[in-house]
Amino acid sequence: MKEIFIKHQTIIFRSLGALMFVVAFAMFFWTTPKEGLSENEKAQRSIARIEARIASGSSSASKVKSSHSPIMQSYKDTQAKQMQYLLILFMVFGAGFLGYSFVKKKD
Repeated sequence: MKEIFIKHQTIIFRSLGALMFVVAFAMFFWTTPKEGLSENEKAQRSIARIEARIASGSSSASKVKSSHSPIMQSYKDTQAKQMQYLLILFMVFGAGFLGYSFVKKKD
């Protein structure tokens, strides 16, 4: 097993580095926020406006509070930061593996 690894070391490191880069870029583009609102968010906001109008008894539009509690919002922020750190680690390790595979070894 060790001989196989040593024999194909450059191929393993190059493919692992390229794979880590591809995964990091895929995760980056998958997790970036999209511009605008989704259809579900638009529907939720319109339902919340209708419920607020019915509850107040007037036909004027009132401001709707956020449906996220502070704990849930901090959880989502922490999760986003962890994803960013993971992406950075993947890119650094991918660059490291690729760079190490191109370094000439002295025999």
